[in-house]
Amino acid sequence: MRKIIEYCLVSLDGVVADPDPVQMGLREYHDDAYLRDSMALFAACDAMLWGRSAYERFAKIYMGGNGNPAYAARLNAIPKYVFSSTLTTAEWSNSTIVRGDVVEEVAKLKRQDGANLLILGHGRLGETLLKHHLLDAIDISIHPLLVGRGKPFLREGQAVKLKLAATKSFSKIVKLTYEPQY
Repeated sequence: MRKIIEYCLVSLDGVVADPDPVQMGLREYHDDAYLRDSMALFAACDAMLWGRSAYERFAKIYMGGNGNPAYAARLNAIPKYVFSSTLTTAEWSNSTIVRGDVVEEVAKLKRQDGANLLILGHGRLGETLLKHHLLDAIDISIHPLLVGRGKPFLREGQAVKLKLAATKSFSKIVKLTYEPQY
């Protein structure tokens, strides 16, 4: 059975999405070792799971050739499953819109043969999968800045015990990998 890994960049004060992500300035903290580690995670996965808003935000960046070139190449090539009841088209390469019950559809994908599935960020999709015991690992890259506003990673109603599985330290970032204990 495939594993579902959530990969999330977070500020020290727990913000995962700023109203203006460019202003959050996370890229300036990414050194070569961190980028290699991220690319290894991307390579270990053969598909990505997206909610509509994260999909639209990342498609806007990477379809246009912006962002890190290695990330862009991988994100453009990998199959993408977009969970949305409102999205009518998915223009980003290798994208499939998935309708219906999110939990049921993700459980089907998880049972298929293949490598791991990856979610970028912690939005409604990640929250739903955590609640229904479908997330297998949460990678949190903690960036050394205080944003003071934006969407927090930890929100009311997201209670689950976690087991620390790995830690990695880079020149400016600490990456923690947790396994939910359902």
